[in-house]
Amino acid sequence: MIIKDDRTEEQKQTHKWLVIGTDSFMSGWGEAKAGASYAAWACLEKDLNRMEDRISGRKEMKRVRVIYGDYRPNPQLCAHLHIYVANL
Repeated sequence: MIIKDDRTEEQKQTHKWLVIGTDSFMSGWGEAKAGASYAAWACLEKDLNRMEDRISGRKEMKRVRVIYGDYRPNPQLCAHLHIYVANL
């Protein structure tokens, strides 16, 4: 499994809320050719509801969920995880 986390070390302490979705467009090819591609947006708690609404509204995002803290998906299901820093 490949994990790419765009957060700085400081942001890993402040942006602990993750809005995660299974990216149906990116799954099955490229770096996720062996399985699902997950995308996560790290945000502050105050931005969580807005971020969840934004990601839930994207057609390619399936199984949108919210996680707090460190997240490591099951490598038997997820081939690629990219954590972005939310820009609201």
